[in-house]
Amino acid sequence: MAYVATLISNPSAPAVTHEVILKARSVLPGAQEAITLDARVAADIPFAPELGADTRALADTVRVALGDAPIDVVVQLETGRRKRLFIADMDSTMIGQECIDELADFVGVKAHVAAITERAMRGEIDFEPALRERVALLRGLPLGVVSQALDSRIHLTPGGLELVATMRANGAYAALVSGGFTVFTDPIAERIGFDENRANVLLVEDGRLTGAVAEPILGRVAKYATLVELRNRLHLAPSETLAVGDGANDLAMLSEAGLGVAFHAKPQVAAAAHARIDHGDLTALLYMQGYHRDAFVRA
Repeated sequence: MAYVATLISNPSAPAVTHEVILKARSVLPGAQEAITLDARVAADIPFAPELGADTRALADTVRVALGDAPIDVVVQLETGRRKRLFIADMDSTMIGQECIDELADFVGVKAHVAAITERAMRGEIDFEPALRERVALLRGLPLGVVSQALDSRIHLTPGGLELVATMRANGAYAALVSGGFTVFTDPIAERIGFDENRANVLLVEDGRLTGAVAEPILGRVAKYATLVELRNRLHLAPSETLAVGDGANDLAMLSEAGLGVAFHAKPQVAAAAHARIDHGDLTALLYMQGYHRDAFVRA
């Protein structure tokens, strides 16, 4: 069967040189000439391994050959790369921040909350009780600070607008599914261009946070269930789905997707996902589907 290894660097620091491609081809069985997706940024290398090849092991082999070059390597079957359902985590994936940590800063407990967030995302503690504990610390916070955080603290991850716009223009359905809060996912999903979004609901009374979140909490199980629900609703095969995330509560979703991508992720997640992006921006998810740069849709 035909496979392809995609070499991807960050567009802000192009690193896919002729020499890099030669090194990658030297360790790929039956490697063919590289196909440029974006000059010095991304390239495909078709190759022909033995039947039943371990794609993650092959990607690791290429990474070793490339040394410390800031290049991501994704290995997969050449057919079926274009996906028709895209499920994305929000915090530290589609945006560069953890929204609950930014809210905590308004009440002077950011360091404490961020430490809990980090442990939950690493899978060291369960997500649901960790979320309840952090939300309790926000009790009494005026709801208006959400707008302040959105305006001054929350920034979209580079490449996200192009990723969603391009996939939707090519017939894919896009859903933002977050363990965060709808007060953030609603405006962020609209800004990026997602078809829908799902997240937890912060409880509010007299314009202030009560320190509680509506039950049941949307966490690891709910993210997985959303992928399955949307896949069935759209009558898609598992192989036609793409999911991306960075934390332990994304693991089930990433495992269930046809292609689950760990994006600048925690070690446990990067080790378990089908593919990992450590250097590139979110356009990496287009390159790994075989899109050329000139096919990107500008949002």
